[in-house]
Amino acid sequence: MFSDPQKTLDRVEQLGKHPARFEPPASISRHVDVTSRIVDGWTVFDIAPKSGSTSSRAVFLHGGCYVFEIDPLHWKFVARLVRETGVTITVPIMPLAPTGRASVVVDRVAHIAQSLIAEVGASNVSLIGDSSGGGMALAVAMELRDRKHDPLHAIVLSAPWLDISGTDPMLAEIAPRDPWLAVAGTRAAGALYRAELAETDWRVSPIHGDISGLGPITVFTGTRDIVHADALRLRDQALSLGITLDFHVGEDMIHNYPILPIPEGAEARAVVANAIS
Repeated sequence: MFSDPQKTLDRVEQLGKHPARFEPPASISRHVDVTSRIVDGWTVFDIAPKSGSTSSRAVFLHGGCYVFEIDPLHWKFVARLVRETGVTITVPIMPLAPTGRASVVVDRVAHIAQSLIAEVGASNVSLIGDSSGGGMALAVAMELRDRKHDPLHAIVLSAPWLDISGTDPMLAEIAPRDPWLAVAGTRAAGALYRAELAETDWRVSPIHGDISGLGPITVFTGTRDIVHADALRLRDQALSLGITLDFHVGEDMIHNYPILPIPEGAEARAVVANAIS
């Protein structure tokens, strides 16, 4: 689907007519408490431990190239983190592109995070995002800093998509080995999300933003993933600024391996749990 931009756009059009479900699987309610609320017209879920809760909070931003809905794998990942850490995780269901536009979505997610900061303080709030949600998480962290909030407890980025332009020279080397994503389709999806913004706007391509003063950043990246190029650029940017990243490279791992039901995913999830606890 991602190999041809028209195939990607056709799928987006189909989903616009027949939206995918976003509710968490009923099965996770056996292990965690699931509640929902409406915030400025968005459905927002709060996933909390049944016992042993802590004062820590996190916001999880799901991937899907900004055009695809949250997946059961995302929900299972969140539920496991909640059980393992006692952290209550808030999951906003953002409107998908082209309805959801970066200029609006980043601001609204930052508002949701601000409500948690007001409740427990920035030092007890983390952001977690995978793929496009990873790019969004970094942009939201920048927005919160610019709103003069203190650094967050943690920012966890799994296979973050940090540059929607698809112009990194390293992509030519990685793309033939990526069985999941392709530049043509992802760029078409990114264009729907950026809408009126430039490809280099930090809200859609946070690699062009300033990562100083955000709080500790943990990154997971697989070498068979086209967004590995973005992660390496983020690492280089951090080095140039004297910022230390907790940087994890999955050799021969595909896109977003930390949420997959594989041993390497379980190992990565343990690192995430430690970061947000």
